[in-house]
Amino acid sequence: MKILLHTCCAPCSVYCIQRLREMNIEMDVYWYNPNIHPYMEYKARRDTLKEYTKMINVNAIFEEEYGLREFCKNVVNDLENRCINYCYRVRLEKTAKYAKEHGYDAFSTTLLISPYQNHEGLKKVGEEMAQKYNIPFFYEDFRPGFREGQAKAREIGLYMQKYCGCVFSEEIRYYCHNQAKRDYPMDLKAIKEEKPQVKRIENKEDYIDLLLEADPSKTSIMKYLQDSDVYGLKLNDEIISLAVILYIDKNTLELKNLVTKKEYRKKGYAKRLLKHLCGNYKQKYDKMLVGTTENNIPFYVKQGFDKYEKTIKNYFIDMANEEIRDGDLICTDMIYYSKDLKKK
Repeated sequence: MKILLHTCCAPCSVYCIQRLREMNIEMDVYWYNPNIHPYMEYKARRDTLKEYTKMINVNAIFEEEYGLREFCKNVVNDLENRCINYCYRVRLEKTAKYAKEHGYDAFSTTLLISPYQNHEGLKKVGEEMAQKYNIPFFYEDFRPGFREGQAKAREIGLYMQKYCGCVFSEEIRYYCHNQAKRDYPMDLKAIKEEKPQVKRIENKEDYIDLLLEADPSKTSIMKYLQDSDVYGLKLNDEIISLAVILYIDKNTLELKNLVTKKEYRKKGYAKRLLKHLCGNYKQKYDKMLVGTTENNIPFYVKQGFDKYEKTIKNYFIDMANEEIRDGDLICTDMIYYSKDLKKK
């Protein structure tokens, strides 16, 4: 079997190529990424891939298209869905078409290794293109090897990009690292009052309604709440964020619930609470698990939950009598990642 492996960058290809070789699958690497901007970033990733494929003796095909204008024209009216509606689609369609025309047995993509991507969305687009061009989409969940691949890429000195690829993902990265400083009042007492504090919650059941916003099963919440510790982030005498920690064994914890009141979301409060708890628990525990939906994987990876553990298929379908949604995503699988609490 020989596949055409669409490749977004050299670091992401490291583990994918290794894994395919372990499976005795032949491949050619295919570069087609007209959504990567600006040009110097596009060039850096392309040239690094050229050097790496020569180093490991893999045939690479490069389709040159720095498509900034075409990209902007196609995504400007729906930026939130640009990945699925344009970035995934334009690249996988080009790959499927080339693979069919040049006699490959199947096609795939290194995008499947990234915990930051919409994995189910990628799979769906790949299957659509497979049907359109009558060639199989080779699906493999490469995410368990993400950390290993990244470590090896750093070890051999590959260029490591800092954002997904397009100008809008760079914009998101910029704002995440350069949030404007809050305009605090000059009154020092007021400043002190606005500083959030972490406190342990004793009256756990009083917060069921807030916990239900992150976990729709009251039965499930009541079950794990009994054996868990609950912590709240308090701001001006109000609990605005909650975290539920379950003890698994002498070395392992599980984050069962993390939720912030709607009016305080997207301000870093959940991140702040989680960071505080991880800092405290690392004195006695080695690892913290979290089970989450596809949409929330990027958030947890950024908080250090970067090791894939397992997937429980159809978890949300089996646990509920009705459809559960996380934004636009219909929840199906529960995906587990872990954080090494001892890791600096």
